[in-house]
Amino acid sequence: MANPLQMASAIRALSMDAVQHANSGHPGAPMGMADIAVALWGRHLRHNPLDPHWSDRDRFVLSNGHGSMLIYSLLHLTGYELPIEELKNFRQLHSKTPGHPEVGITPGVETTTGPLGQGLANAVGMALAEKLLAAEFNREGHTVVDHHTYVFTGDGCLMEGISHEASALAAVWKLNKLIVIYDDNGISIDGQVTPWFVDDTPARFKAYGWNVIGPVDGHDVDAVDRAIAQARDCADKPSLIVAKTHIGKGSPNRANTAKCHGEPLGHDEIRLTRENLGWPHEAFTVPQEVYADWNARDSGRKRQAEWDRRFAAYAQAHPELAAEFTRRMRGELPENFAQLALDAALAAVAKAETVASRKASQQALEVFTAALPEMLGGSADLTGSNLTNTKATQPLRFGAGGEVQRADGGALGRHINYGVREFGMAAVMNGIALHGGFIPYAGTFLTFSDYSRNAIRMAALMKQRVVHVFTHDSIGLGEDGPTHQSIEHAASLRLIPGLDVWRPCDTAETAVAWAVALQNAQRPTALLLSRQNLPYAPKPGLENIRRGAYVLAEAAEVGLDRAPQAVLIATGSEVQLALKAQEQLAAQGLAVRVVSMPSTTTFDRQERAYKEQVLPPGLPRVAVEAGVTDFWWKYGCSAVVGIDTYGESAPANVLFRHFGFTPENVADTVRAVLGQ
Repeated sequence: MANPLQMASAIRALSMDAVQHANSGHPGAPMGMADIAVALWGRHLRHNPLDPHWSDRDRFVLSNGHGSMLIYSLLHLTGYELPIEELKNFRQLHSKTPGHPEVGITPGVETTTGPLGQGLANAVGMALAEKLLAAEFNREGHTVVDHHTYVFTGDGCLMEGISHEASALAAVWKLNKLIVIYDDNGISIDGQVTPWFVDDTPARFKAYGWNVIGPVDGHDVDAVDRAIAQARDCADKPSLIVAKTHIGKGSPNRANTAKCHGEPLGHDEIRLTRENLGWPHEAFTVPQEVYADWNARDSGRKRQAEWDRRFAAYAQAHPELAAEFTRRMRGELPENFAQLALDAALAAVAKAETVASRKASQQALEVFTAALPEMLGGSADLTGSNLTNTKATQPLRFGAGGEVQRADGGALGRHINYGVREFGMAAVMNGIALHGGFIPYAGTFLTFSDYSRNAIRMAALMKQRVVHVFTHDSIGLGEDGPTHQSIEHAASLRLIPGLDVWRPCDTAETAVAWAVALQNAQRPTALLLSRQNLPYAPKPGLENIRRGAYVLAEAAEVGLDRAPQAVLIATGSEVQLALKAQEQLAAQGLAVRVVSMPSTTTFDRQERAYKEQVLPPGLPRVAVEAGVTDFWWKYGCSAVVGIDTYGESAPANVLFRHFGFTPENVADTVRAVLGQ
């Protein structure tokens, strides 16, 4: 029979040894939560260390990611490909045990955590994805989607505001397979939390509509085991288990203090802790009998084999559903997607409409959401402004018992009303993408990207296909004034490594931007879209739009057949200004090339030859964008027509004239650069 005390001691020993060896890290949380981990990982978690990507595994999220040695110890002990050498390399260059858990680095880690509260929000997204996939794919007698999402969380996660946003949504969606275990130890980096954290956490979660269990003794494995079983029996609510623990349990002098939160215990204290725990083994040494108690390879192999048999029967009974489920969980687009994307762009060219790019986005979405059932949309209480809803994506609704309701015609809802929760929305979308089976997208105003920025950054860090629809992208939104007018946001988002940012100028560029975003399986995308109408810009072709920048018009297009003397670079709504300025300059005998650059991030990845083809070396360059000017100097511009102040409240056309966004001012700027 397994020995829970020894199993927990193994976690405590490995955690304090690794932190001490690295001379960096957080031993207190892993030591305090070791018994909780024994109850969950030893008795409830359905997973297979031999296949960390098994689609019906339970998901486990360590939201308090600073306690990373807890999950590394668990992964090592249960049989994942994480040898003891990697624990010895904790927090070292290129190890599989970085300072905070990172998805894609360590086998078995489901999401990158560390920014507190986001792991909990990611887990809400994972649980939602499980629930929606189950409703879509399970059939009578054939259950192929049926797993839980478990979260370990601490005081810090619950202090962060995002925990409120995500937890409220979890209750609205009745995510009964979401089980959160709260490590209630009362200690943070600054010490006892009571001077600054006096929330009645159980009452708070009850008010959301959660099933709250406890407090329970977090060091009583059987008590935690019973609480988890009770949570699993809840049919219509997410569950919070409040577990009272002692941070750094086992350490004679540092338990229950901030000294064990974020620094090594020290060699003397580790020696005393070993004696206190009755753990006489050397550093990084675990007896074989303890490994045997923890080993989950055999049980995991059997569980997955049983699921494989069930899925084979499902595939025989429902072959089309099985094939679709497999495609979506692999993250693959339909075979006809390239043609679909081309047709959408060609249709935009044929219509040549003058519409706002937010409307152009909705037109593209009508095509893509009808063809891709994995697209799961939403908005932060701005659906009518963001235009993220389509005919194929009816509102997502739940019944009184928590069941996913079907819209007219029997379709499941695929558009989420997130409410005014931008940060929570972004982090939930990350969880949906991490789970698999869906491509999440959702909208808000561009200026509110500040609220969700860290979750956008995390999507880029994790290489997740998430699409942010940011409308009202400039002073062009008009009378709402400077609080809503984005000035620095485009440049700021472009600074996030791994995030593609598109600011299209018309319907065709918007359709291409959407297609590229959907094809970017390992990149999040931000689409910056206008409120005001934008004219269609005739194009020499469509093939180079997806490269981020292309030659939109030479001077010959406006009657001046000579080599360009300068290049005008423009994005979004300012492309029309560049084209009109080109006409004025041509009338004065000055030849200017107009380059549309809808995605600087994409263009920057192109080969040097293409870049020089679009922006020939030696030609003066002038950039035009209704945003801060600093960004554009990287392209060797001689001048930038931009805005380095906050906006004003007035109609859009008045604002553009006031801030110098006129063809005349653009033409004057080019003439000044050319010395004319």
